[in-house]
Amino acid sequence: MSESVSEADSVAGSVAEPEVVGEVEPEYDPAAPPPLNVPRTPTGNAEVDAQLERLADADHLATDGHLEVYEDVHGGLRDALTALDVRLGPPAPARH
Repeated sequence: MSESVSEADSVAGSVAEPEVVGEVEPEYDPAAPPPLNVPRTPTGNAEVDAQLERLADADHLATDGHLEVYEDVHGGLRDALTALDVRLGPPAPARH
């Protein structure tokens, strides 16, 4: 009987307990760059606001990764401003 008990204990001991799945907090890394936490006030223009929110991506990058984000945002803002110059509707009549 002692053998069956030890076998049962070894089987019970080998059963893995279910893993608890939940939110995992990111580990604190003192060497990681601190977030910039620059406030971004919505403008009311969805295209511009999306570009401003893209700036938050720089919060998680080292300084050398900021350039790519800034260039991307700059291009998006330039496109949004250029779109404002496009005239909607029929072309204006030519003056002679």
